[in-house]
Amino acid sequence: MYLLDSNAVIACLNTGEQAITKLIVQADAVYLSAVVVGELLFGALASGRTEQNLKVLNAFISENAVLMIDQDTARFYADVRLELKRLGRPIPENDLWIAATAIQHNLMLVTRDAHFSAIESLSVRSW
Repeated sequence: MYLLDSNAVIACLNTGEQAITKLIVQADAVYLSAVVVGELLFGALASGRTEQNLKVLNAFISENAVLMIDQDTARFYADVRLELKRLGRPIPENDLWIAATAIQHNLMLVTRDAHFSAIESLSVRSW
């Protein structure tokens, strides 16, 4: 079961990379964080092809479960942020929330962002 980072969704939808598409199709379940949905919607709205990108994105979102942020997610966020602060390895704020969501729901995060590997309690897979 996978939680997709924004770059995984973009690679699947925009470039049609075979490796990520195959990974998603063969997965038992695929989830999106509400934070990832926000990042993707921002990208679509800021693009030169807003209507077309929103149509493709909304279809993809409707096919996968979106996980919301709650009090438990916030606790995992705080734990991860503190862990990285102690290591002197901060990561972008949105990525902290994405990592916290993956940890909370015991999902493997699919991403190409190497900085996630600093989080000991997070399972990460690249394609």
